[in-house]
Amino acid sequence: MVFFELFANNPTIVRIPAGEALFIEGDEGHMLFVLTTGTAEVVVNNRVVEVLQHGNIVGEMGIVSPGPRSASVIASSDCEFVAIDERRFQFLVQQTPFFATQVMRVMAERLRRANQLVTPLEDI
Repeated sequence: MVFFELFANNPTIVRIPAGEALFIEGDEGHMLFVLTTGTAEVVVNNRVVEVLQHGNIVGEMGIVSPGPRSASVIASSDCEFVAIDERRFQFLVQQTPFFATQVMRVMAERLRRANQLVTPLEDI
């Protein structure tokens, strides 16, 4: 199954014009998003830490553990995202375990990158 086929049935599309935010660091998060059109930047503490492209997942922490967003996502160009709430997320995980693995990989990769940015205490 092609990854995007997972979102083909009745998707909730969120359109974000260039320069606008999908969400802002500190906002309450409870949804995951998949970028289907355009490019966007993930910004932490006013610093771009990742550029999102077609197929990238964002907001995964909010779907797994709702709470304040740890980053902002700003559209670099006009964007369309598929919004996935908890109910749909659970359905996707049950129907396609590959989807859960992809979400976990995204979280692990972002955690590794974040750990590389942290200055060890002995260097302070």
